[in-house]
Amino acid sequence: MIRVQTVAPDSLGAALELIPGTELLAVNGKDLEDFLDWEFLTADEQFVLRARLPSGEEIEYDVERPEGLPMGVMLEPPRIRRCANHCDFCFVDGNPQGMRQALYIRDDDYRLSFRYGNFATLTNLKPWDLERIVEYRLSPLYVSVHATDPVVRRFLLRNPEAEAIVPQLTWFAERGITFHTQVVLVPGVNDGDQLVRTLTDLYGIGPAVLSVSVVPVALTEFSKHNLVRQPTRDECRAALRAVGEFAERALAERGAPWCYGADDLYLLAEQSLPPAEWYGDFEQRENGVGAVRYLQTRIAAARDQLGAGDWQGKRIGVVTGTAMGALMPQVVTGLAAATGAQFEILALENTLFGPTVTTAGLLPGATLLAALRERHDLDLVLLPAEAVNDDLLFMDDVEAHALAAQLPMPIKLSYDFADALVDEGVAA
Repeated sequence: MIRVQTVAPDSLGAALELIPGTELLAVNGKDLEDFLDWEFLTADEQFVLRARLPSGEEIEYDVERPEGLPMGVMLEPPRIRRCANHCDFCFVDGNPQGMRQALYIRDDDYRLSFRYGNFATLTNLKPWDLERIVEYRLSPLYVSVHATDPVVRRFLLRNPEAEAIVPQLTWFAERGITFHTQVVLVPGVNDGDQLVRTLTDLYGIGPAVLSVSVVPVALTEFSKHNLVRQPTRDECRAALRAVGEFAERALAERGAPWCYGADDLYLLAEQSLPPAEWYGDFEQRENGVGAVRYLQTRIAAARDQLGAGDWQGKRIGVVTGTAMGALMPQVVTGLAAATGAQFEILALENTLFGPTVTTAGLLPGATLLAALRERHDLDLVLLPAEAVNDDLLFMDDVEAHALAAQLPMPIKLSYDFADALVDEGVAA
């Protein structure tokens, strides 16, 4: 069952007099299960909608929808498909106690994979899910493969019922579905020969596997350190050698590298990042692949606009995690040249998850407050926008505006720096 949350004024939904709380039951006689059914089945210019108003009255609407006109209906959030795996390296299981309940949800939902690029394992698909993915052309999907050896993959997922991933992906590929895939590198389990096998198998599926990223496992201080550890420098270097061999092969045979190491993998290996051109359209940047080079390209593209801002001589703090601390000078050099401002990198250790969690997007509000509340010398601080949710809450429930009220300088949430320095951005 899906229910209306809000209706935009002057929209088609408003003209139909749909109101919050209305249950959307069926389109052209087909029951609506979730937002995918709603979006795909209402894409036609004409359809019949059956709905139940909050009063209990059921109504059928003969809808004529001009091409491109949005329905203007926002649905209540869907019930998330939960993860049936029990990975030793699961980041959700590494959360400390006492956080808001939503942070303990382990999702494994192909719908969110299609919509938002969330990685899913595809281990909880039912036959009707398979049909639905093909019928609606839910492509590309983002898939956590980790290993193609069925025994190793089941061990990593702690799921003895997980299907073999290569036949599953092949079945989808034969029906036109494409994938971006990832391997979370767990030393001693899916590295070495197993990594080579995984990359070989994925490459053998063909062009339907659009890319594969190799990402070093990330652990909090609350993770199962007795069962899994982070890779060493030499293990990361070995993984990058395998990545490089497959990337060179793909570049020669398919015209693109195809196989990528995450920025963290290069950082742990103490090796330089590839140039921006290596990453193509940066399709896995949200997974930490090419994130630094992406920022550099965004800054370069906005260079003229950045120069028009009133930043000359201003002191601007750039908050990041410890992982990016070593890489960020490459980024702010371009910013300083374009704006005339002085940038200070504030690479903060995570006080909520522990020092092993180094990504900026997981920095809690308390960490930021402790680092910034006495910094009267800064004219502005840029915070990672990924660190807050849609309600502007950090991981520890500190609200962005509440944080700003306790600081001696203005702050802005930023995805790529240019968004905050070219215009008003998202300020708090």
